Formats: sequence, structure tokens, C-alpha cells
Amino acid sequence: MSTRKQFIEELTELKTELVEMCCLTADMISKAIDALLRLDRELGRSLAEMDKKVDEYEMDIEKRCMRILIRQQPVAKDFREVSTALKMITDIERFGDQAADIGDLVATMPGDTYIKKLEHLSAMGKLAVRMVKDSVNSFTQNNEALADEIIALDDEMDNMFITVQQDLIALIEQDGKKNGDQAITLMMVAKYLERIGDHAVNVCEWTKYNETGVHEKF
Repeated sequence: MSTRKQFIEELTELKTELVEMCCLTADMISKAIDALLRLDRELGRSLAEMDKKVDEYEMDIEKRCMRILIRQQPVAKDFREVSTALKMITDIERFGDQAADIGDLVATMPGDTYIKKLEHLSAMGKLAVRMVKDSVNSFTQNNEALADEIIALDDEMDNMFITVQQDLIALIEQDGKKNGDQAITLMMVAKYLERIGDHAVNVCEWTKYNETGVHEKF
């Protein structure tokens, strides 16, 4: 097998594993939101075990990247593609961390009923899943336009976070003794979802770097 063909095969395997890692984190986010909406404490707690698998993916992909760089010694664009994957796995791993953190918050949620409807948090969760999946797809498909689309969606995520924050602050002002503890917990859930959006933007920034050679912050 030629060196070039071997490199392409190893890069394809690397991208496949990146997608698998991403799909696992997206599933974690979906489960975290499901646990939240149903106040399923056991499901919330179960996300910690899934997060261990995400950590295993991170270590395996990191080793795979280093093996390619050492053995194949790629140049120019090839080197940038592997080094980009090496950089973005940190953000993908954070997707899983924050989903697990939401699961922990659900498991310890104060009260047995919610102080408000969770439609905005539900919408944030759905948007987070979309941003996570498409941020990684933008890299594996070499699709800079998709990366730009996800970066633009972060404004929508930020606006929903502000809406949730304002609603919860109003509930605290209305009756802090009754609503305070749960409102703070729900605000933390919203913040974790907003941070997932930020990490998806980071992944898209690396996609754009891979395509252009310029790392620009958004």
C-alpha cells in the first residue's frame, strides 16, 4: 500500500471515530434534556457512565492523531487536517462533560414539580444537539458553509439563554424563598447548554482553520 493511500485510510478512520464520539455526546445531551423534562433523576445520574466512554474516545483519538503525525509525517494541508482534529476533540469532550453536569443537576433538582414551563430549555437542548452534530459534520465533510451556519446559530442560543435567565430572575424576585433554589439550578442548566453552543462554535472555528489556514475567533 502506498504511503498516500495509507494516510487517507487512517484519516478516514479518524474522522469516523470523531463522528462516533460526537454522536455519543449528542445522545447524552438529548438524554439530559429528556431527564430534565421528565424529572427523571435516575436517567440524569446515568449520564456520568456515558461520559466515561466519551473520555475514552478522547484518549483514543488523541493517540490516533499522534500516530498519524509520527508515522506518516504529513505535510501542509494533510498536517493541518490531523492537527485540527487533535485540537477539536477537547471541545467535543466538553459536550459530554456538560451533558453529564446537566444530568447531575437533574438528579439533585430541588422539588418534585417545576416552578415554570421548560419550553425554552427544551428548545435550547434541541438546538444544542443540532449545533454539536453539525459542527463536527462541518469538519468531516470539509464544509466551511455549514460551519458558518452553526456559528450564526449561536446568537439564537444566546438569546434563548437570556430569556430563560430573565424569566428565572423574575420568579426569584416574586418569591425567592419558594422559587430560589430551583431557579438557580435551572439557570445552571441553561448556562451549560449555552456553553455547549460556545464549544460548537469553537469546533467550527477549527473547521474554518482547516479550510483556510487562518484561525479566527467568533
